[in-house]
Amino acid sequence: MKIYHHLSDFKKLDHAIVTIGTFDGVHFGHQKIIRQLVERARQDQGESVILTFFPHPRMIIDPENQDLKMINTIDEKAKMLESLGVDHLIITPFTRDFSNQNPEDYIKNTLVDNIGTKHIIIGYDHRFGKDRSGNLSDLRAAGKTYGFSVEEIMEQDIHDVAVSSTKIRQALLEGNVSLAADYLGYPFSVFGRVIKGDKIGRTIGFPTANLFVEETYKLIPSDGIYAVTVEMESALPVEDAKIQTYKGMAYIGQRPTINGMTRNIEVNIFDFNQEIYGQDIKMNFLKFLRHDVKFTGLEALTIQLQKDKEATLAYFDSI
Repeated sequence: MKIYHHLSDFKKLDHAIVTIGTFDGVHFGHQKIIRQLVERARQDQGESVILTFFPHPRMIIDPENQDLKMINTIDEKAKMLESLGVDHLIITPFTRDFSNQNPEDYIKNTLVDNIGTKHIIIGYDHRFGKDRSGNLSDLRAAGKTYGFSVEEIMEQDIHDVAVSSTKIRQALLEGNVSLAADYLGYPFSVFGRVIKGDKIGRTIGFPTANLFVEETYKLIPSDGIYAVTVEMESALPVEDAKIQTYKGMAYIGQRPTINGMTRNIEVNIFDFNQEIYGQDIKMNFLKFLRHDVKFTGLEALTIQLQKDKEATLAYFDSI
């Protein structure tokens, strides 16, 4: 899959099959639409194109609202779309100027002149252009002028997509990573770099890798303890490196037992004793175990962590 970070980087195609959307989560509903796109491109001997936006339009239109968090980072989304067989991904910088185009200019400049659209797969309620005044009827009319066809995604499919994205975010904010995985079709994950912590975990027999997530817009699940798997590259030369997967338990929270002041993401990786500072890892959230609690001291915390480890191992034994 080829990735473009601006429309001007994209070379107009002879036969582009296009869909447009934010596709946050690339969940079951999105996957259905994208497979439809890829199959249509194959049938027409064309090339599949997804036009998406970054930052998310709501971040630009309503900048005072800092509550919106994304299920995927833009890199995570790109990897998912590539795995579904998409040929081209255009990540358009979403700006006020872009949103203020009138619908006719948007269709001509973006879909026709820049992309070379011959067929577009779009939702019945898709809106575009200034004040979101453009709609499906405008696309159909423009298609007759510019020579592209329009395929409508059924209302029920759009409803499923919209509801699922909202439900996924809500489930994660409640710590219900199992339900989120049901909607996504895969475990929710967080990707980040291992940084140095204060090493308190080592003193009580539960050393942890502290994870730094660079993308501040990435949604992080509710505070608590989770059963997770951790993926990282083996310590081999780059050409020989393989992804290794380990079991573990993760903690998200402010560490109230030691009066912590910042929200941490930490993981105790089972049967693992390597130094991995500076390494990038991926953490897959499989099951919520318990909420974050303030204990009377490190001894009480250690006793609970041992119980958490036993619960995590029992979970892995059950699957």
